[in-house]
Amino acid sequence: MTADVLLFLDGKWVAGSCGRSLPLTNPATGETAGSVAVAETADLDVALEGAGSTFRSWKNASPVERGRVLRRAAELLRERIDEIAPVLTEQQGKTLFEARYEVNATAESFDWFAEEARRAYGRIVPARAEGVHQLAFKEAIGPVAGFVPWNFGMGQAARKVGAALAAGCTVILKGPEETPSSCAFLVQALADAGLPTGVLSLVFGVPSEISEYLIPHRTIRKISFTGSTAVGKHLAAMAGRHMKPITMELGGHAPVIVAKDVDIEPVAKLMVGVKYRNVGQVCTSPTRFLIEEEIYETFVETFTQMAAAVKVGDGSKEGTVMGPLANVRRLEAMEALIADAVSHGGKIRTGGKRIGNVGNFFEPTVMTDVPLEARVMNEEPFGPLALMRPVSDIDEAIEEANRLDYGLAAYAFTKSAKLASRIAANVETGMMSINAVGIAFPEIPYGGVKDSGYGSEGGIEAMDAFLVTKFVSHTMA
Repeated sequence: MTADVLLFLDGKWVAGSCGRSLPLTNPATGETAGSVAVAETADLDVALEGAGSTFRSWKNASPVERGRVLRRAAELLRERIDEIAPVLTEQQGKTLFEARYEVNATAESFDWFAEEARRAYGRIVPARAEGVHQLAFKEAIGPVAGFVPWNFGMGQAARKVGAALAAGCTVILKGPEETPSSCAFLVQALADAGLPTGVLSLVFGVPSEISEYLIPHRTIRKISFTGSTAVGKHLAAMAGRHMKPITMELGGHAPVIVAKDVDIEPVAKLMVGVKYRNVGQVCTSPTRFLIEEEIYETFVETFTQMAAAVKVGDGSKEGTVMGPLANVRRLEAMEALIADAVSHGGKIRTGGKRIGNVGNFFEPTVMTDVPLEARVMNEEPFGPLALMRPVSDIDEAIEEANRLDYGLAAYAFTKSAKLASRIAANVETGMMSINAVGIAFPEIPYGGVKDSGYGSEGGIEAMDAFLVTKFVSHTMA
């Protein structure tokens, strides 16, 4: 199975104006899996022309019509799931189960924003004088540049594109070069659902060249980015120089606070499933496990046994629970972080090594005794690595949870409602899930604080990022 992915410009799939392309690699086999076209400046100009020229008509389309397109696209994605999921697995490495889940989650996002399109409410402000009408209403901010990561190309694109289109914005989507079909399938579904030509474009290429051209361009009025904190800070600075608002969903280093009153086995089982989902290449992945001393050894042993039993293999094969890392960079990063942790005295309880010589497979890994000065205790590992640390009490756990500048997601487990409330109130995070995992549904806010970004890509807040409030005072003649 191979895929040659083109650019989507002016309602058509086209090669880049200079004919360049980049190879795609199957992370499970190391074999070539197709190619992706590279956009040049001339191609970006076509996308900008489309976004600018169609903005007013799409903005003025009724919310019902915009919602109809999104709903139909959701239906098409569900109908095509058997075609889409294997390609996502081939390009990114995730299991077929996870790929199908991502397609369904994308459809759910479109369904949600289709309904929210009808609810961009304004208000009437009582006037101080007779005969004066004061209105505050919301309208689309303008053409949007959206930047999508490789780990959940379809799901993350849906958050940006769904909200922007529902609000009445046009969009230029910069998709991930390593997993381009995720965005291509999404764009095709919207085109087939009746989205007008020019409203949505899809480009790939050299990320820095595309961002440095699109963000300052006068056509673009809003930027939405998901990716690393380092790149996010650079793009935020660029957007700030041009007075462009930007939504940032950046990296994380999620703490997991485990109180001594929990039932260990079900908590460990749940967290193993979440930790090694998508090989840990998830910005909300649980990473620092802060466990009260009374249950520390038992919890670590239980978690470690379950982690060691996770079946690793090609995501397209039946029975595989964890696929390969998406690229060689992640493989090298895992090896470097673990080596550094060991040099600082950290102990590997299970895993810690590459599996075989073909593909980017890595063992599910658990480490203990890793000191705070080790790199992995301060840098997002973005891989299948769980770090276990005992704490004397919950106050110490909260202090460690807040030590880093990350603040995207956090988890906690306790039977005490009082303790749960204290943890929720004091951990500095954009999202907190207690005694369960439920932080990525389209109807709930999704975003971080501190170096993990700002703005929300979920819930009723998501569309606000693509809307501006206009005030009109009308005095009757």
